[in-house]
Amino acid sequence: MQEPPICPLCQRPIPPGAKQSLHHLIPKLRGGKGGPVVLLHQICHSEIHATLSEADLARVYNTPDALRAHPRLAKFVAWVAKRPDDFHSKTPGARRGWKRR
Repeated sequence: MQEPPICPLCQRPIPPGAKQSLHHLIPKLRGGKGGPVVLLHQICHSEIHATLSEADLARVYNTPDALRAHPRLAKFVAWVAKRPDDFHSKTPGARRGWKRR
């Protein structure tokens, strides 16, 4: 039996059946189309996009290490580490200071 992949943000296994998605390390709209992608838990992916703008992702937070170093994402990782590997909940709205229309 093959080991489940490891989420590069929270570093927990992604079990079969868990909500998951691919994250472009450099956003597609910022030149990352065809660039490197990583498989994440959906809750981790949602938290990244609720926390950081596309510009910040492209400029500064374009590696798993850089994402984990962001203070809000580091706090999220500590929180989600206490949850089951297949845990999912709705991510609250954007926290970047702008409102979606």
